Amino acid sequence: MGSPVQLSLGVALKDEATFANFFEKDANAQVLAALKNLTATSSSEAQNIIIWGAPGCGVTHLLQAVCHDAYEARKSLQYLPMNELIGFDANDICEGLEGIDLVCIDGVDAICGNRSWEHAFFHLYNKIKEAGHTLVFSSHTSPPSLPILLPDLKSRLLASVVYHVESLTDTEKQNAMIMRAQARGMEMSEDVAKYIMQRAPRDTSELFELLDRLDDASLQQQRKLTIPFVKETLQF
Repeated sequence: MGSPVQLSLGVALKDEATFANFFEKDANAQVLAALKNLTATSSSEAQNIIIWGAPGCGVTHLLQAVCHDAYEARKSLQYLPMNELIGFDANDICEGLEGIDLVCIDGVDAICGNRSWEHAFFHLYNKIKEAGHTLVFSSHTSPPSLPILLPDLKSRLLASVVYHVESLTDTEKQNAMIMRAQARGMEMSEDVAKYIMQRAPRDTSELFELLDRLDDASLQQQRKLTIPFVKETLQF
């Protein structure tokens, strides 16, 4: 795969954050279908979407996957990771975004209680709707429970199509690691995956960061993913 899609604001997408690299479970089939359909739908027909789930469930991965699809479909896009942008001027960040085909706001719960950002997002929502473009939000809080101070913004968010992203079970996380390893050209046995799962944090983002370390070490040392190698590399 080529270099990551570089967006304005110094934000880049992760190469591996694609739909092909997302471990699919039946409970998430509906949200995956809706997100994949976004780039196949004309802007005038597309609906705004908000996806939410527990930390580590993959909402950030999914928003970036939507952006990768939009890029491949030659649509203009902007990805906004709110945990990184919350300290910037809201109006400066939102200026001109209504001209973008697809705007993905990752972590809308980060702006709750921040009046400047809440008002900026309210106006952005209206401008994007008027322009016939699409907004996709993610949150780790269920949309009805978001502690947003501006009632009009809360009503706009709740007017979006809401999907819950189910977290993976431990067995599914294990299988997701094996799948990710295979995508990188590494062979990970079930025993190795179990060994990691028994010792590592359960958060999928942290598990995949460990996989990054194993990938780098494996390439440098030209070694396979055995339990002794994993123990040595990750210091378990």
